[in-house]
Amino acid sequence: MSVCLRVAEQGYGRSMTHHIGAMLEAHAGQIDLDKDALAECIAACFQCAQACTACADACLSEEMVAELRKCIRTDLDCADICGTSGRVLSRHTAYDANLTRAMLTACAQACKACGDECAGHAEMHEHCRICAEACRRCEQACNRLLEQIG
Repeated sequence: MSVCLRVAEQGYGRSMTHHIGAMLEAHAGQIDLDKDALAECIAACFQCAQACTACADACLSEEMVAELRKCIRTDLDCADICGTSGRVLSRHTAYDANLTRAMLTACAQACKACGDECAGHAEMHEHCRICAEACRRCEQACNRLLEQIG
C-alpha cells in the first residue's frame, strides 16, 4: 500500500475535522450551526478542492487530454468554489446566513457537476474516480448544512 493511502486511512480527514472543530469551539462569537456538521463541511470543502486540483493536473498529464477538457474545467471550477466556500464557512464574525446559503448552494452544485463529469471517466482514470468520491462527500456535507440554515 502506498504511503499516501496509508496516510488517508490513518485518518488525516478526521484530524483535519478535529482541528477545524477545535477552532470553532475556540471562537469567541456565537455560532448558530451544528459545529460538528460545520466542521465536517469545511473539511470536505478543502479536501474536495485539493482532489479537484490534483485531478485537473492529472488530466493534463493524460495522452488524451483533449477528451478531458470538460473534466479539467469542472475540476478547476469546483476547486475554486470549494476552497472559497471552506474559507467563508470558517468565518463567523458578522455572520450572514444569506451569503452562507448561497455559498453552500453553489458549492453543492459545483460538486454535483464535477462529480458527474469525473464519474464518467472513472473507469479509465483512477484520479477521476477519487475526485468524484470527494465531490460526492462535499456535495452531501453542503446539503446537510443547508438543511440547518433553511
